[in-house]
This record gives sequence, C-alpha cells and structure tokens, in this order.
Amino acid sequence: MFLAGALLLGVAGTSIAVASTAGAGTTSKAATITITNFMFQPMVLKVTPGEKITVTNKDTVDHTVTATDGKFNTGNIGHDKLKTFRAPTKPGTYHYICSIHQFMTGEIIVKK
Repeated sequence: MFLAGALLLGVAGTSIAVASTAGAGTTSKAATITITNFMFQPMVLKVTPGEKITVTNKDTVDHTVTATDGKFNTGNIGHDKLKTFRAPTKPGTYHYICSIHQFMTGEIIVKK
C-alpha cells in the first residue's frame, strides 16, 4: 500500500489536495453546509452562538435544512441556490433533516 501511494505521488507531481471526511465535525470562520448526492456536508457542523450559516444545494432537486425541534428552517433551496440562517444562540446540539427527503440528517453543534 505504501509503495503504491509513493508511486502515485511520484506520478501525480508535487501538488496534493487532502479531502476531508464528510462525517467529520468542522469548525470554520465561514460556516457552510453543502448539499450534494442527497447528503449534508459536513454532517456535523460546529459553530458559535448566532453564527451565520450558508447552505448551498448542489443537487438537481430542492432540499431544506429543517431543525427537528423547530429552531431553524431554510425553506426550499433549489439547484445551485443558497440560503443563509443564524445558528441558535443557546449552546447545544441541534439535529436537522431535509423535510422533503427525511432520510437526510445532520447536526449543528453550538458551542460556547
């Protein structure tokens, strides 16, 4: 495995991009959720209280980001469209779904 990776690295040159794991939690200055292949990416997003979150839909069908406790709801987001909303101000874990495709799930963790 190591030899194959080294050979691939030698062929690919010096430019390497590292992909993040879709299910890993992330913290960033620009809080974003991307919808692609009927999945939220990242599936867990860590934000500060009241932080602005931008959601972009890369699928060809409408989706939503709807909190299961009613704290936030983007409404329908069309193909290649985006919507923004504010994270709840109270620290905690907020589960959400796409209200159109309820098998799509994610969480927003609001930290102090």
